[in-house]
Formats: sequence, structure tokens, C-alpha cells
Amino acid sequence: MAGTTGTAGRTSGAAGTAGAGGVAGAVRAGGRAGGRVWRTALAALVASAVAIPVTAAASPDVPAPPPVVFARDAPAEGRYAANLANLAEAARTARGAGRTGRGAKLRAMEAGGAARFLAFDGRGKGRAVEVFGSLEGADRVTVLVPGSDTTLDTYQRFRAGAVALRQRLQAEHPRSAVVAWLGYDTPGTVSATVLTTRRADEAAVELRSFLDRLRGLSGPDARISLLCHSYGSVVCARTATGPGVTDVALFGSPGTGADSAGDLPTGARVWAGRGTGDWIGGVPHVRVAGVGFGADPVDPAFGARPFAAGSAGHSDYLKPGTESLDSLAAIVLGTRGGTGATAATVSAPGVPRA
Repeated sequence: MAGTTGTAGRTSGAAGTAGAGGVAGAVRAGGRAGGRVWRTALAALVASAVAIPVTAAASPDVPAPPPVVFARDAPAEGRYAANLANLAEAARTARGAGRTGRGAKLRAMEAGGAARFLAFDGRGKGRAVEVFGSLEGADRVTVLVPGSDTTLDTYQRFRAGAVALRQRLQAEHPRSAVVAWLGYDTPGTVSATVLTTRRADEAAVELRSFLDRLRGLSGPDARISLLCHSYGSVVCARTATGPGVTDVALFGSPGTGADSAGDLPTGARVWAGRGTGDWIGGVPHVRVAGVGFGADPVDPAFGARPFAAGSAGHSDYLKPGTESLDSLAAIVLGTRGGTGATAATVSAPGVPRA
């Protein structure tokens, strides 16, 4: 469920959708033949629809210094400076070990010394939590949670979405900030891990802890929204958010492991949207023996508030100028923002606005 783009993404999406139909027959046959065949066929079905290979996968043995440890009440500015220094040291360490590709990617993350990271760990696949805008002055704070195969080696595509959202929000509401939260070890798209909620359950603990700290770093009355892409939607759906989070938006979601929005451990409004060009719509919404993610979040029976995503493909939801970006911005701001179908959907009768 990574952010693959271009021809490869379209080709893989088509293959995943076509493969789903073929394996579905095997699933039905497997149901007649026995439980083991059923589970094997189901796993193959979900994998064929979900597991899209991506390039630049991270190597787990990349050397780097240990992350900086902060006191819980450490101010944001101190964190930014220390983590930027750690990132620079990680880039030097990678180059010294002959890992020039990782070194170059880390130098790009420095953004000429202007990047602001609340957390950074350059070891292995890596983790990073980057802030765009002023947390202290923001009354709208958005946390982006990415899907599978988001690592330090693929970080720029994740950052691009955060930048686009920040710019879109700024145009309408200057007191906004965006946090790109790569705070968990994302599963590989070609792995058994990506087919279950186990990694998401582990990540949910990390995300809940981060949200608790975030309230101390942002303005006292800041409204916090979670925007969750692909496997990241599984993470968000399993996170107990607390009262500070007002909205949770799931997009490009394969499911959550829950039967309905009411089963999620949050009091926030839950939204769901999917673009017509998103291959993940072909993923089977089943859950057997812990494999798969169950109910489709965009199905009205799930109970999430719908938002218009236009023709977005799996990696397109946060691209500038898209209907999906307008819809997500409107959710964050609690406005009638957006145009056309977006405005009609977000402000539809029966869908409350903050």
C-alpha cells in the first residue's frame, strides 16, 4: 500500500484488480475443499490486490547514530536543532559506510538546514516526524500517517504530500500546521505483515503516545486531525485518540479490521473516501484467520462520513489541485471548503461540521 506512481502503479493496479477475480474462484473452490485451501487462497487474493512492489526499499543494516533522547517537556525548537544535527551525522555515517544512496536521501531531508524534525532515527528503515508550519501558533494541526514501504529511502514522496496539504491549508487558514508522522516501522508491500493488523496494533501505541505529546507542543485549543493513507488507515483506526483529535480521515484504505466506524476507539468524526482511479478498490473486504481487513470504510454500512475524492489514484490524494486534497483540507478546517462535489459532500445535510 505504498505510494507507487506512474506507469508501474497503473499496471500493478490493473493486475491486482484482474487477479482478484481469478483468485476469487479459487477461494470459493477452497471453501468447498477445506479450511486450509480457503485460507491459502484468501491470502493469495489479498496479496495479489495489495502487494505492489516498489523501488528503493530500505535495507535494515544501514548504520546510523542512535536517536536523540529528549525529556518529555523538551521544547520543539530544541528538538528541531538536535534532530537536524543527528540527521546530518546519519548522512555522514551512511556515506562513510559506502551507502551513498541513503546518504543522498538524508541530505535531501535536511532541506538545506531548514527541516524541522520532532523525532528522527536514521537506523535501518528509519523513522522521522517532520513539522511544516508553527505548532505553537496553530489552531489546526494535521497528522499524516503513511502506508506501507514508507521509509527514509522513500521519504520524499511522503514529504511531498505533507507540503501540498500545508500549502492548501495556508491559502485558507494561516494558523495551520502539518506533521508528517513516519513514527512506525511500516510493513513491506510484499510481505505477510501487510496482510494483517499486527504491525498496525504496534504502531497504534506509538501514535497514541505521540498525540499525547503533541497536545503539549501545539496551541492549547488546537484542533487535531488524523489523515491516514492506505495501511496507515489501519493504524489510525486502531489508535485510541483521546479528546484532542476531532477528525480521522481514511483514504486509499484496504479496511481497518473493524466492522464499523462505531467500533473504532475514538470519539472523533470518522471520514472515508476513495478515488475512482485507486486500485485498492479491488481489494477483497474480508477477514479470515487474521488475514485481511474486513469491512470497506467507504461502504455506507460502515458508517463513516463520506468525502469526495474525484478520480484520485492510490498515490494521488494529496496532489495539488485535486478534489481529494480540497476535501481533506475542508475536513481539517471544518469548513465548506472545496468546490463542486467536494463542497456538496462535506457540507451535506446530516454531516456535521465543527
